[in-house]
Amino acid sequence: MSDQRILASSAVMAAGTVFSRASGFIRAALLVAALGAYLRADLFTIANTLPNMVYILLAGGIFNAVLVPQLVRRIKEDPDGGDAYASRVITLSALFLGTVTVLLVVASPWLLRLYLSDELLQPARAAHLESIVDLTRWCLPQVFFYGMYVLVGQVLNARGRFGPMMWAPIANNAIAVLMLIAYLLVWGKAVGPQQQAPFDTSQEVLLGLGSTLGIVAQCLVLVPYLRASGFTYRPRFDFRDPELRRTLSLGIWTVLFVVATQVAYFVVVKLASAGNADGRGSGYTVYSSSLLVMMVPHSIVTVSLATAILPRLSSYAHEDRLADLGRTVGSTLRTALALVLPFAVLLPIVAGDVASAAFSWADRGVGATFAPTLALFGPALVFFTVHYFMLRGFYAMEMTKRVFFIQLAVSLTNIVVALALVPSRPPEETAPMLVVAYLSSYVVGAAVSFVLLRHTVGGLETPQLLRFLVRMAIVLVVAGAVTWLVEWSMAGLGDEPAPPVALLRGGLSGLAGVLVVLAGARLLRIREVTSVVDTVAARVRRG
Repeated sequence: MSDQRILASSAVMAAGTVFSRASGFIRAALLVAALGAYLRADLFTIANTLPNMVYILLAGGIFNAVLVPQLVRRIKEDPDGGDAYASRVITLSALFLGTVTVLLVVASPWLLRLYLSDELLQPARAAHLESIVDLTRWCLPQVFFYGMYVLVGQVLNARGRFGPMMWAPIANNAIAVLMLIAYLLVWGKAVGPQQQAPFDTSQEVLLGLGSTLGIVAQCLVLVPYLRASGFTYRPRFDFRDPELRRTLSLGIWTVLFVVATQVAYFVVVKLASAGNADGRGSGYTVYSSSLLVMMVPHSIVTVSLATAILPRLSSYAHEDRLADLGRTVGSTLRTALALVLPFAVLLPIVAGDVASAAFSWADRGVGATFAPTLALFGPALVFFTVHYFMLRGFYAMEMTKRVFFIQLAVSLTNIVVALALVPSRPPEETAPMLVVAYLSSYVVGAAVSFVLLRHTVGGLETPQLLRFLVRMAIVLVVAGAVTWLVEWSMAGLGDEPAPPVALLRGGLSGLAGVLVVLAGARLLRIREVTSVVDTVAARVRRG
């Protein structure tokens, strides 16, 4: 697969992700409008996020990282193109996820006590605790459907069908949007004391069941594409297959990797849930909604590129072509950074307008709560991107043990910095301090993983990366200055203008910065930027 084919495959996935993330923004804006950004919103956000966290803890690492290299190898080597192996994996995973989901629904009160802060477990908050338990029970069946969605998506990815997995979340977001519109029509937006109140039973059913139905739809959308990809699923219970045992043995270290990650996230949720327990602080809703903004370029750029190259990296690793693996990781990393770096530089400058445009439709003052957290997530994305690509290289070589120890350093850094910063700061700084911890952890992760992968494969085109970063730095300094000047020139519109005005000001400022980046990339011949622009332009012309 050439670099142009990687960009073309990534473009297909990125298009789906753009629509998915756009619908996700509508969903996030409606959520803040309906529930606010404080305690009531945190009750729902934690309950609805918990299934994904538990799924990742139990099986996500194996499905996301270990499975594709194994599927690629089986497609190449098995007479049936890997169909029997994939069928065994799907059957075993369905049985495991189904059993675990039932147990989790029963055990949800005890599970939540692990994640919630002590403030939410006080007798005075008994109604809130009961509300979040009920919401969580409605949401926990998502564990099964999250798992099956990712599993089916990875089978498709291994067979070169990248698009469906990126488009499927639109179905989930569409159902969530309808659910929140129904909530607003029946109960209206949360104002004043309502933003601190628990839910009643009918509200819990609508929010919990609606959220779960969205994940069900997201999973079912992929099913027709399996047969179209040439794969036919047949239930198989012969689980003593040597290749399946190999996958599970590789997955042990990946499970430990996920445990390390989720322990850190456990600390984040516990600290964040305290931020809104007794007032109008910045808690889990602010943190997770701001993370959603950061994940837009990550999903559009990084995930699309990494998904497109993982089968190729797996083939190089299988053929012991480590130098080619290193060159591919290095060149793809530069392409990703060409798009991620402008976001990281420009977002802090326009963070106030982004926050107002996204979250202030029901409450003009709520944007200021989100802005500091959003600004800090911009730089964090750069180091997260480097770390993410380095791990794809290790996963292609099936070095899951090494990945675990790298992630252990990342998680320990996150925990130590979060515990040092958050308790010592006022509640309104809870979410920003959690992002500082996140940023610190991925600075460590990016540095360690880059050095180790470079040593393992013999090089990551480091001189080319350094030359690219120097030229990008020159362009981004000018772009940042232009963005700030445009923002400053419209300061008369106010610190917290209405969302349409904030969208206009932030959009014009960001657009000015982007145009400078594009012009500077042409002038300094930054191929990583110009090749992406040319690829997108060619697809638009063909369309």
